[in-house]
Amino acid sequence: MDGFLPGAGAVRRTTIPGASFGTAPLPARALDPGMGLAVARRTVFRAEDREDFGRVADRVAAGNMALLGPSADRLEQARLRNAIATGALITSGRHLQHGDADQPGRNMEVFTNCATANASFTLFYLLLNGSGVGRAYDDELVAVDWGQAPRLLLRLDRAHPDFPDTRAELHRFGAEFGLLPWGTTLDAFSDAQEAEIRAWIAREFWDDAEALPAGALRHAVEDSREGWAKAVELLESLAFAGAAGRTLLLDFSAIRRRGAPIGGMQGRPASGPLSLMRGFVSLRHHVIEPARHRSPADEALAPWEQALLVDHYLSVEVQVGGARRAARMATKSWRDPGILRFIRAKSEGGLWTANNSVMVDAEFWEGVRAARGGSTRPLHAHALSVFEEATRCGFINGEPGFINGDKLEDHRTGIAWAKPVHLDGRDVRSARYQADHAVPLLAELSRRARTARFPATTNPCGEITLHVTGGYCVIADFAPLLACPADLAMMTPGQVPDDLAAEWDARVEDSVRLGVRFLMRANLMDALYAEEVRRTNRMGIGPTGLHEWAWMRWGLGFEDLLDETRSAPFWAMLDRLSEAAKAEGLAYAEELGLEAPVTVTTVKPAGTTSKLFGLTEGAHLPARRQYLRWVQFKGTRDGSGAWATDSDPLLAEYEARGYPIRTLQSFPGMSVVGFPTLPLIQRLGIGERLVTAPEAAPEDQYRWLALLERHWIGAERGNQVSYTLKVFTDQHDLEAFRAMLLEHQPRIRCCAILPSRPDHALGYEYLPEEEVPLGRFAALVEAVRDPALHEAIDLAHLQCASGVCPI
Repeated sequence: MDGFLPGAGAVRRTTIPGASFGTAPLPARALDPGMGLAVARRTVFRAEDREDFGRVADRVAAGNMALLGPSADRLEQARLRNAIATGALITSGRHLQHGDADQPGRNMEVFTNCATANASFTLFYLLLNGSGVGRAYDDELVAVDWGQAPRLLLRLDRAHPDFPDTRAELHRFGAEFGLLPWGTTLDAFSDAQEAEIRAWIAREFWDDAEALPAGALRHAVEDSREGWAKAVELLESLAFAGAAGRTLLLDFSAIRRRGAPIGGMQGRPASGPLSLMRGFVSLRHHVIEPARHRSPADEALAPWEQALLVDHYLSVEVQVGGARRAARMATKSWRDPGILRFIRAKSEGGLWTANNSVMVDAEFWEGVRAARGGSTRPLHAHALSVFEEATRCGFINGEPGFINGDKLEDHRTGIAWAKPVHLDGRDVRSARYQADHAVPLLAELSRRARTARFPATTNPCGEITLHVTGGYCVIADFAPLLACPADLAMMTPGQVPDDLAAEWDARVEDSVRLGVRFLMRANLMDALYAEEVRRTNRMGIGPTGLHEWAWMRWGLGFEDLLDETRSAPFWAMLDRLSEAAKAEGLAYAEELGLEAPVTVTTVKPAGTTSKLFGLTEGAHLPARRQYLRWVQFKGTRDGSGAWATDSDPLLAEYEARGYPIRTLQSFPGMSVVGFPTLPLIQRLGIGERLVTAPEAAPEDQYRWLALLERHWIGAERGNQVSYTLKVFTDQHDLEAFRAMLLEHQPRIRCCAILPSRPDHALGYEYLPEEEVPLGRFAALVEAVRDPALHEAIDLAHLQCASGVCPI
């Protein structure tokens, strides 16, 4: 029923009228040329199926509805498919990648973006499944002294394809295990270095099975995510039990060779046994053996720091089929004696695998202010020293941040203390993985959490609140702009006819309600933390592309949104959607016989999903007006200048189209492709009313966050807003930075602060986003032979909107 609506020029309708998406299949929305398509091809599309986004929507909707079994409503499946295909409900990257008809037989961990863990083996297992994991390293929540671990022996059968034997294999092994100076080429690899590496292998890898000490434990590591985690569980449990006098041999010979396909990751390449062995070598040399000789009076290598190091070294080896690396949040209470070591762990200790944050509360902020005002009380002085050291480090590299632990949802409602203590291991038990060795450890950690000052922490991006002993939150994005049933290119921003506005608003609400139901069905999956999922039924749905929606639907720019009178319709609509999400959550939980969801609303970073359609990410302002988005691909050139045979074939394709490509020196074996990117909001004609993140005052961005917390997150059943506020150090000094934090950070629930310098002053080999002047940007676009890119980026229109319209 294509046609035209009266008003606003020739507005073409793209769907049938009604209060929802309807059940007749709608055309899939085209992905954003360049960057959006690149992201889809790299992380979403299944090459063997020659997918487009419509086929993705088909399989994701089918897989999610299949969780209900034969009783699934096929009409709802059709509506859900339409919401996803049009981009109005983008779900999350995990669902877009893995969702299909086999979903009922898969484990929930593959579909959960956000999780927490209180033991190293559970954290490792979740990371291997692709979850981002938060862990609290408060003294009262750490129970393992790794100095009590058994003597650790490692074995790999010499017949294994990955056992390093040839000169080239030994060179690669030496480089990856850090045994060679950085940048040593095969040509420069000396006979003496080869001999040293062979001797190192003979010394570090056990190869004499008959010579094991009496009573030694021998464990064959299975070739699966579960098998890898079980090896860590065994070692961690023995450390907890005080087995320093025993010996444990881990045999890695059953693990598939490097590069073999991983079926559960759409055939992505395995990292092989040597990667995992490297992690255990690091545990042995950098944690277990030093901890054995630690004096109890030593400040270094206290149990909390041991846990932090163990998790770091294991995280380094999480490569998830080459698709992504580990994502972690590490938190520690400001009251702990070791908090200053924690604050410096990243800048001085090189622990780069986690986002680090200090867990604080109202008493902390009061103490800082009191000490700055002259108070000499010990707790006030301690608060000030923590604040000053954290901001000193943070002003250099952005970490650690501050999390207001007393504002976390669990902390406010008391739900955290309601979590029961199980003594039989049921907290960590699924069809795929059952904790057995670690049951006593888990029971002790659970008992400790019952009286912890901070019983909740967050996921790596900070938008989800979870119990410290372990929990999940399945999350999804909806894009209200993309729910519009008309062609955006033929509309005038803010001048939407009443009937079109009503239909648009109804479809936005429908996408939110469909998203809530989608997430609740995901909570029915087999899960490691099944007891906690049943107890809390957590989820988090949130908007992305807010600025584009505000502009097209109401004609509002960022400065307008901060004026609550002028932007009242926008905030009223967000209130309506928040209420709809929570009402749908309560109703659908009752329909399915589940607990009412503890949380429903959130705003996640939406990095991958927003890029698919060129939207601003989550709550964030556009980072730049026009820029090159550099994306890493595996590959380098051979001696003739051609792409090496193991390079990603997309590199040759993008090069043939004229996209700029650079081979990296700081990341050997990797190259980057530059995608000329013009944010969609620029293409919607916002012109001079656009405000980018560097242009917005920090105070205005804090105001924006507070409004989102009030109108979308709400007082009940809300998570948090993930937001990174950049503070440019050429505009603010350290004292101004501290004053800003002290004024604004205590008033909101969550905000990451990232001190930044202008791109040209950073000195990195490349930045993910490189802003370029309009003239150079135009030349880059014209040099690319890609009709879709030229169709999306109308340079004449862009120049006119920027005030430099050519005659």
